[in-house]
Amino acid sequence: MAYPLGGLTADIQTDFASTIGVDRVSCNPDVRAAFAVDGITPSWVLYPATVDQVAEMLKCAASRGLAVIPWGNGTKLGIGARPQQYDVALSLRDLNRTTYYEPDDLVASVEPGMSFGALQQMLDAHRLWVPLDPAGGAQASVGGILAANAAGPLRLRYGGPRDMVLGMKIATAGGKIVKTGGRVVKNVAGYDLAKLLIGSYDTLGVIVEATFKLHPQVAQRTSWVIEIEALTAGREFRRRLLASPLRPLRAVLLNTAARARVEVRGEGPGRPPKPAVWIEAGGSERVMARYQAELSSLATAVGSSMAPVEDAEARGVWDRVADFGNWLTRDWKTPIVLRAALPIAAAEEFLGRTEQEAQAEACEAIGLVQLGVGVVELGLVTGEWQQANCNGGPERSSADPNPESRTPNPALIARLRQTAQKLGGSLVVTRCPVDLKPAMDIWGPVGDDFEVMRKLKAEWDPKGTLSPGWFLGGI
Repeated sequence: MAYPLGGLTADIQTDFASTIGVDRVSCNPDVRAAFAVDGITPSWVLYPATVDQVAEMLKCAASRGLAVIPWGNGTKLGIGARPQQYDVALSLRDLNRTTYYEPDDLVASVEPGMSFGALQQMLDAHRLWVPLDPAGGAQASVGGILAANAAGPLRLRYGGPRDMVLGMKIATAGGKIVKTGGRVVKNVAGYDLAKLLIGSYDTLGVIVEATFKLHPQVAQRTSWVIEIEALTAGREFRRRLLASPLRPLRAVLLNTAARARVEVRGEGPGRPPKPAVWIEAGGSERVMARYQAELSSLATAVGSSMAPVEDAEARGVWDRVADFGNWLTRDWKTPIVLRAALPIAAAEEFLGRTEQEAQAEACEAIGLVQLGVGVVELGLVTGEWQQANCNGGPERSSADPNPESRTPNPALIARLRQTAQKLGGSLVVTRCPVDLKPAMDIWGPVGDDFEVMRKLKAEWDPKGTLSPGWFLGGI
């Protein structure tokens, strides 16, 4: 819904301004355009400064029948179905404070507008960290990470956001502040409520504070790359790795196309000839020596060789792996990016089948497997890709490498989803051209628990104020 500039707009704006101040409400067209989601521009942009103001703005919007989409740094707003209605952008940029920090207790509470990079920088002074590698990287907001349950390959060792949040404060569409959990590691009260909000994509409430369980940083980190003959060898390596006593920080299997986009190995232009497994481990010098020996033995057992990677190169590769979807959308105008959640034992097989299906459609599948996690990330692209080594990272040239490139066939997505389901998993479209969204099933079929989800939405947000239509089943 787009409200015309006139009496009604002025009346609503007065309501907003009476609570948060005139300077924190904008109808400026340029400002509003910067907060567009899937081509829909809001009528108002609000900048609350406190938790209570967030709750009041939600209550005011709900009473007027307005739809609200919360904003952090906008790194994940391309995910999800096209909003059914979007009237108010609720910017959380000014809720970026640390409300509690006790390094000795390994606990920190922060507001949702804080960037993940700022949080890690604060913790680094005490050699602590939140061990997540979410899409968006350092630019992602804490609130956005939790709303999307965003986690990368570090999930192998540390788990995801649900494993790291001790407590929360949530602003509801009814104007209330709900508290869950606490600030001590042993406190489990309200734990399930926090789990519910994490990954709800702001459709139930707005997270306005999160308390994290912190981890000490590892003494040192080392990465290795293991070039393999085929994806089947990657599957065998994964089996042996998980059966070993080794507990790496993260491990991914890159298919040949993915290696070409995320690796820079000083070998000049051209595609690496084979898939590869990347592994990162952490610990003391003695622990690293053990990993070197054990991983070399595992690589030899599957007919492969292993090589350590310089720290600077490894950081670049892991950053690109974690932010996989954003890297793809920079290199192609019309990629379709997918994320499959599968049984651990089925992930490599799914990637192999995807390559075959994509080849039959004359497009390319750029894929990686988060080993030991069961997550497969895919980019389906057409046209040529051109690499320009810039600051140590792959980057497309400023000109479109193929003006005739086309969007992959949406029917391919349906077949891949069926394949994922037959293997016991699911598939979600995380990025695609906006004009395809109305005709594409972004989230896939609802599960047996959908009725519970629908009732929760009706109870928490009865007027459909928060991100209507964005999530699974049109919630």
